[in-house]
Amino acid sequence: MPVILENPESVPAPFADRFAHVARIPAGSSLLVLSGQVAVDENGRVIAPGDVKTQTEVIFGLVRDLLASYGGTLADVAHIRTFLLDLDRLPEYSQGRTPFFPGPLRPASTTVEVSRLFLPGVELEVEVLAAVGFA
Repeated sequence: MPVILENPESVPAPFADRFAHVARIPAGSSLLVLSGQVAVDENGRVIAPGDVKTQTEVIFGLVRDLLASYGGTLADVAHIRTFLLDLDRLPEYSQGRTPFFPGPLRPASTTVEVSRLFLPGVELEVEVLAAVGFA
């Protein structure tokens, strides 16, 4: 696995120990920067408008499939950046995301509330940075 998730002892543990402070990427990997992903079907229609959990599941399914196209898995994810319309819905986001990252440490992440996204009905957009080893 090219991504090493760590919480150095020299700093306090992250809040609720839910994520890694650092995602270290050793040399010899291919760095993948995924564009922001939203829950839309092949025709560009929003999937499950207003449903944060379902949209999260769709998005991380897309991320998993994108990484697989390069020989990677979700274990290669170093950082997740999430743009959420309402931070009060963070528990729903967490319910949808946690099954994709079941380990004790999850990738480094940032989640911010935004006032608007580009498609009505889209509740969140997710960007991912991953390091996939060369085959």
